[in-house]
Amino acid sequence: MSLLRPANAASRQLLYELVSGGSGLILALFMWGHMVFVGSILAGTHSFDWLALQLEVYFIAQPTVVIIFALFLVHAVLAARKIPAQLEERRKMIELGKGLRNNAHEESILWIWQVRTGMAVLVLGSFHLVLLAIDVFTPLFGERIGIESVTSLERVQAGLWVPYAILLICVEFHASVGLYRLAVKWGVFAKLGRTTLHTIERIILWLFLGLGFVILLVLAGVLSPPLAFLFSGGAA
Repeated sequence: MSLLRPANAASRQLLYELVSGGSGLILALFMWGHMVFVGSILAGTHSFDWLALQLEVYFIAQPTVVIIFALFLVHAVLAARKIPAQLEERRKMIELGKGLRNNAHEESILWIWQVRTGMAVLVLGSFHLVLLAIDVFTPLFGERIGIESVTSLERVQAGLWVPYAILLICVEFHASVGLYRLAVKWGVFAKLGRTTLHTIERIILWLFLGLGFVILLVLAGVLSPPLAFLFSGGAA
C-alpha cells in the first residue's frame, strides 16, 4: 500500500507526525541559517548587500523562499491538528495552564506555550514571508529586484522592529522547544536524558535570542555594526 494512502488511522497518524516533525526540523534549521544571513549586517551594509547578492546571483534566494513558504504552510496545517478548535476547549487549555504553573508541570507548560507561540509565528511569519517574497521577486521596494540593506533598514526603523521583536521571541522559543520535544519523542540522544536535553534547549534558546536582539538593534539603528571594521567597505 502506498504511503500516500495509509491503510489505517495509525499509519496515517504516523505519516502526519513524520511530515510535521520533519518540516519543523527543516524550518528550525532554516531559521538559524536565516539569522546568520541577517547577522551579516553586524559587519555593515556592505557585508549584508554582498551576501544578499550572492544568494540571488546563484539563484538560491528565489527557490528558497518558495520552498520555505510551502513547508511553513504544511507544518502549520499539520501542527494545527493538535490545537483545540472549539472555544470551550481553548478555555479549558488556559485554565489547565494556570493550574500547571502551581504544580510546576514543566513539560505540559512547554507544550501549551509552544502552541501559543506557534499561533503568533503563523501570523507574523506569514507577514514576513510576504515581505521577503516581494523583495526577492519584485522591485516594489528599493532600487532593484532583490534584498537590499537600505530597504531592510528602512522597514525596521519605520516601526517593524516591534513585530520583528515579537516574532524573534516566538520563533526561537517555538523552534528550540520543538526540537527538544522531537528529540524526546523519537529518542534522539536518549542517553543524555531529559534534564540534559532540556538544558541544551535552554542554551540554544538564549544564545539565538541574544544574537537575534543584537542584530535587531543594529537594524533598528540603535547600535552601530560592531564588526564593520572587518570589511574595508563596511558601512554603518
